[in-house]
Amino acid sequence: MKGSSMVEHVVVIGAGVYGAAVTASLARRGARVTVVDAGAPAGGTSGATFSWINSCGKQPRSYHDLSVAGMEAHRALAAEVPGSDWYHEGGNLEWTDESGLGELRAKVSGVLDYGYEARWLTRAEVLRLEPDIDPAELPSDGIAFFPREGWVEPTRLIGHLLSRAGGRGAWLVRDDAVTGLDVAAGAVRAVHLASGRRLPADAVVNCAGPQAARIAELAGLDLPMRNTRGVLVCTSPVAVSLARVVHAPHVHLRPDGGGRLLLHTEELDGAAPENGGIGVDHWAVEQVLAAGQALYPGLRDVSAESVRVGERPIPGDGLPVLGRVAALPNFHFAVSHSGATLCLHAGDLVAAEVLGEDRGDALAAFRYERF
Repeated sequence: MKGSSMVEHVVVIGAGVYGAAVTASLARRGARVTVVDAGAPAGGTSGATFSWINSCGKQPRSYHDLSVAGMEAHRALAAEVPGSDWYHEGGNLEWTDESGLGELRAKVSGVLDYGYEARWLTRAEVLRLEPDIDPAELPSDGIAFFPREGWVEPTRLIGHLLSRAGGRGAWLVRDDAVTGLDVAAGAVRAVHLASGRRLPADAVVNCAGPQAARIAELAGLDLPMRNTRGVLVCTSPVAVSLARVVHAPHVHLRPDGGGRLLLHTEELDGAAPENGGIGVDHWAVEQVLAAGQALYPGLRDVSAESVRVGERPIPGDGLPVLGRVAALPNFHFAVSHSGATLCLHAGDLVAAEVLGEDRGDALAAFRYERF
């Protein structure tokens, strides 16, 4: 792949945060793009994610730096688009019980060493930021605050990216799963869809999230994944002030637009059925609501308006898989945990490489060949 002239048509597989970001970047760079999804855009993992934008304790350093660049890319896009309403940078508050304090101190000290913003707050300082928290639920001090972190509304972000790409001629095919890839002479030549359509391709980008290993297999590649289930509770609208991401010992919260809050606990993830079903035990949802109510007494009459179950795509070693495959140079990956944080920056690096630009330095740590 020596230059963009050789790449006339790119097929992007998956219309979540990565697929939308890669598509928008390719279209901006002048490529002809078709993005295909087995369902609706944002209908998979991207629509069922806490979408906390951060690089808090990520290791190794290359992963941290990639995430910080991802945070910057969100900031830049939000500043560039008039009326952008999907990006919220209120910071992240985090505290723990005694048993976890050493770990939290180590995390804060580690990110400070990397030049990342963090500071310790007292109970009184936190209550000025989040006045509706029950003071009795807060320690007197030792509360970590990461001011540059935030959250995105992934569905709105994806909508913006796909709309922008569509304005530059990108084509969206939805509700049509990829069923096969034509591979010949060391390159992918076409993508086959469940509808029977065949899309000729000069390059293919695998942004299929939890399905990334299946797509890789169609190309003759073995991608180790250890996906996990993630469960989120979205509340009914509540008259409670919550302006940022909060990681308390028993519950994680963030606003979710329209007066709703999004709640998560690691125990709740364990309540998701292993067989791929979407039902979640009623008791587990009630437990999460109770943890939210203990922290925010104003939630006492709250109900669960919806429960979102997603499958988190996690490559075998936990790190992103990005960029072209050496043995199949027109097949590219954009797959990772933390897709909400990374998508704009990493997606742009991958798009540049698809079109023949050298992004070797930035992507070296995340190549498929490490497996």
